[in-house]
Amino acid sequence: MADFKELSRLLEEILEQGPAGCGCAVARNGEILFEEYHGVKDLESGEPITADSVYRQYSTTKVAVCTGAMMLLERGKFLLNDPIYEYFPEWKDTMVAQPEEDGSYRVRPAKRPILIRDCFSMAMGIGYGGTDYTHQAAEKVRAQLRANVGEYTLQQEIKAMAEVPVAFDPGTHWLYGFGHELVAGLIEVVSGKGVGQFLKEELFEPLDMKNTGYHYFGDIRERMVTTYLLKEDGSREASPYFQRDELFEPEAKYEGGGAGLFSTVRDYLALTQMLACGGEYQGRKIMGRKTIDLMRCNQLNEQQLKEFRNPYLEGYGYGCGVRTLMDPSAGVNSSVGEFGWTGMLGTYVSIDPAEKLSLVYMHNLFPNREAYIHPRIRNIVYGVL
Repeated sequence: MADFKELSRLLEEILEQGPAGCGCAVARNGEILFEEYHGVKDLESGEPITADSVYRQYSTTKVAVCTGAMMLLERGKFLLNDPIYEYFPEWKDTMVAQPEEDGSYRVRPAKRPILIRDCFSMAMGIGYGGTDYTHQAAEKVRAQLRANVGEYTLQQEIKAMAEVPVAFDPGTHWLYGFGHELVAGLIEVVSGKGVGQFLKEELFEPLDMKNTGYHYFGDIRERMVTTYLLKEDGSREASPYFQRDELFEPEAKYEGGGAGLFSTVRDYLALTQMLACGGEYQGRKIMGRKTIDLMRCNQLNEQQLKEFRNPYLEGYGYGCGVRTLMDPSAGVNSSVGEFGWTGMLGTYVSIDPAEKLSLVYMHNLFPNREAYIHPRIRNIVYGVL
């Protein structure tokens, strides 16, 4: 039988060929079962990782943003099948960049509008990278924004990106990318608040997440861990490129949906426990249990599942901004419906309403070694149950 000593051993082991430091916590039904911090937040200073260490979330930002948006859905502010143009009129006449056999592209009208569900499930057609027509058009739009207005806001980006032809007809394929920027923008439109303000008031403050946000406050800057680039020889080099910390400055304007938050292990554990325990946290109702069930319900068809899955995500589908376990026979020992997401620098959350269990792991490293670290942590935790 596994025990948490195995998890402690693993956390020490991964420091040898991975992050300089890491933190991990596990909770069940409101009780913390495991919480440990290993290594250092900065190799040069030797300052140890602690519960107060702050990590760049990158894509685990999506879990908080999509939770906030689903809270607005259950208040009747929008429907998943609403066209996005009802909230952003600039997106009414979406065009598709269709590749031709000769390598050229034909730009044509989309067969149907982009729906809000397409934005949640990454089926709207603008990705984060690549060399195709859509990606080049998106980069051109951002360059024009920088030239014309300098530092731009999320709303300015969303309106400008409406002119980009998407890579496929909405809802027909899966492409990780711009959809959650539209979800964050939707939060702003229907709530009348900036996404950072909305999340602070509706999630972070009720959950006592005092170390989470988009912009520095208090001593957050001093508590941020250093991001390291892991070289082929196993050595680590501080990497400001991957930190993008200029967006954390108090005067920065941009607050994104796909990335942008910083947080601590203990803060995110509160968020994940609320989601694991039917929307309740410390006796307070934050959101509805059935809304969480909808959030973790797979939204992808068979074609999209093929495009979504890789060895790291085998057995999972994708819901409203989160992976969700569909088939444990793929080698996963968690429950069907266990859900969460991962950040580019190594943050990881797993949420299991069936067991009222959640786990949070964080480090800041690139490449993040997710395929080695995260499944092993998950398997040990479920082996303890």
